[in-house]
Amino acid sequence: MHIDKKFMHKVFVLIAGSIVFAWLVLDTERVGKLLSSVWNLITPFVLGAAIAFVFNVPMRAIENQLDGIHKVGVRRTLSILLTLFALVLVIMFVVELLVPQIKVTVDALTDKIPAFVERTANSLMLWLEANPDLKEWVYETTNLENMDWANLLKNALSFLSERVSTWMGSAVNVIGNVTSGIFNTVIGLVFALYCLAQKDNLGRQGRSILYALLPEKTTDEIIRILRLTNVTFSNFISGQGLEAVILGALFAVGMAIFRMPYIPLVSVTIAVTAFIPYVGAFIGCAIGAFFILVNDPLQALSFIALFLVLQQLENNL
Repeated sequence: MHIDKKFMHKVFVLIAGSIVFAWLVLDTERVGKLLSSVWNLITPFVLGAAIAFVFNVPMRAIENQLDGIHKVGVRRTLSILLTLFALVLVIMFVVELLVPQIKVTVDALTDKIPAFVERTANSLMLWLEANPDLKEWVYETTNLENMDWANLLKNALSFLSERVSTWMGSAVNVIGNVTSGIFNTVIGLVFALYCLAQKDNLGRQGRSILYALLPEKTTDEIIRILRLTNVTFSNFISGQGLEAVILGALFAVGMAIFRMPYIPLVSVTIAVTAFIPYVGAFIGCAIGAFFILVNDPLQALSFIALFLVLQQLENNL
């Protein structure tokens, strides 16, 4: 009796897949723990692969400029070192620019926030005085005069004392998470450097594995999609970097023209947060508007208007 090996292989795959699917459905708790353990194990390598993918964009550009060096290993090593050096320079520039400005800003805000709160409270009281009906409604609703402030303070202290133990446990968890994060980052960086140094060999090995496991047409399509993904995201990363520089420069010039405060802090903050797609620049705008609001509320409104104009200019031109 002749046995069709391909048919038996399909039957085996179907039975094995059915068993695995039934296990996934019927034993979700154990499957969840297993998946969590696997994810914790591979997290440093996923992080390293992501770092390598991002670093590969400037490294490839630098390596193309070193085409005069014919030894591939030397050219690759130099490009990796120059990429890391450029990254360190950018970080040092941002830190050197931001840290002194943050200190000056914090000192200024420390002096201005109490006065700002007092001005806001006085303005609110004057507004309530000008609207007696609203003032009466507020006092009736809140009943501030008859409120037992001593009892409120006692309850607040009791609540804080009950939460101390919970906060201590949370602090221990945070320390553990930070330690784990540092470990994963270090392993990820090492793995990223390995991927960058051996990216050609890893690419050949990956293609060989795909051709060995999958049909040729399927493998060709997967490789085409991966190449398209690489080109698309590489252009996205380089485009985001250029956009961040342009947007930060536009804000620095615009704020200087209108003589707004905190120009280095706000412009660099907006440039850095612009790397976050869609909402990054708005986060930078909110931070900048808060800093300026404490100094001058009307200038904060002008800053928001400037942000909207520059966003339209940068997005459309």
